[in-house]
Amino acid sequence: MTENDEQRQTLTNAHGVPVLTYERGVRDGHPWADLAEVVGPDPVDTIVAGMSGWAVSGSVELGEQLLRRGARPMRHAHEMRRDLIASPPPADWSSRPLGDGLRAVACDRAAEAVFPAWRAAFPAGHPDHHPGSDEQALNERLAPLLAGSVLGPVLACSALVVDEADQVVAGAIITDRDGRPWVADVFRRPGTRYAGLGAELLRRVLGAAAADGLRDVSLAVSDGNPARRVYEKLGFELIATSLTVVVP
Repeated sequence: MTENDEQRQTLTNAHGVPVLTYERGVRDGHPWADLAEVVGPDPVDTIVAGMSGWAVSGSVELGEQLLRRGARPMRHAHEMRRDLIASPPPADWSSRPLGDGLRAVACDRAAEAVFPAWRAAFPAGHPDHHPGSDEQALNERLAPLLAGSVLGPVLACSALVVDEADQVVAGAIITDRDGRPWVADVFRRPGTRYAGLGAELLRRVLGAAAADGLRDVSLAVSDGNPARRVYEKLGFELIATSLTVVVP
């Protein structure tokens, strides 16, 4: 069973002993136990018995135990953090050029306008590809993200990039995830014209975040995503590794 424990939820076993705490959300249509932490003995049986169909994000050890019980892997990710106080972004980061004909705008476009570039950035085979239809990807992942219902409200330092026709070609979405500034998504259209645009845009929003008084910014990058090297070059440091699975 689950019960409220202030901001976190607690999963208890058949004897009423707490075995897992987590923050509840929704992920790709599944109820989601995010930031799951084991707090009692042998939580796997209780999770399998009481959380069928849930997505659970926790330690790699917990995820692997659930995989052995028939869970389906969803995401293996590394959490990284960029300190904006000890290592402030250079002053020119928030105004660096983005390329001929490209300009940064506020992240306030409708999800339908952002979707084509976002979808193209994560094709089949990419670690962050949504396996469903376009409609499912829009309604289950991008629209809730932009609405602030998944990883918290979108912050003002977020930005989109548009071309000469005012079409979205890239974006960096920063949210307030339970009081932590969080890089929820960075994306760009494929193609040589946009090579390096994701890194330039992230520099811009990190500069804006520092100007807004944010102390740090965190993110999660999927295992195997080459973007991790970009984040490291921009000053992000590894904090933790997690595994998200869907309970059978």
